[in-house]
Amino acid sequence: MTVHDFTVKGMDGQDVSLGAFAGKVLLIVNTATKCGYTKQYAGLQKLYDDNRDKGFEILDFPCNQFGGQAPGEIADIDNFCKLKFATTFPRFAKIAVNGKNEIPLYAFLKEEQKGALETSKIKWNFAKFLIDREGNVVARYGSDKKPEAIEEDILKLLGA
Repeated sequence: MTVHDFTVKGMDGQDVSLGAFAGKVLLIVNTATKCGYTKQYAGLQKLYDDNRDKGFEILDFPCNQFGGQAPGEIADIDNFCKLKFATTFPRFAKIAVNGKNEIPLYAFLKEEQKGALETSKIKWNFAKFLIDREGNVVARYGSDKKPEAIEEDILKLLGA
């Protein structure tokens, strides 16, 4: 099983097969608009701008599980990100990353790459998972890891 085997909900509530991203290097991020890490959107967009033409995609999954820091409807979140940070990477429906309502994709990601102290639970907003072109989960980064700090890992997978 790989990331490409999963289907998630798009912003419009429609199913999106992650198989559509086969052949791309992915960075999957759970985000929030009212978090101390929200300014990482700028770094994520720069990564995207610099590497999209090499086969890189960022998949943004807003999550309101941590201090209610992703309030509002998905359209409001999308507008905020576009206006404040000029984001252009794909954004999906709000999700749960932990607990009984976590989406299957996140259960898989957490099982494939454990966090600190071998725990699987996502600790906060802006946790990041790096996926190779074949859909394998190759790395996990905590919220405090800035996007620019992982660009070298991304470039290795891109063969750049």
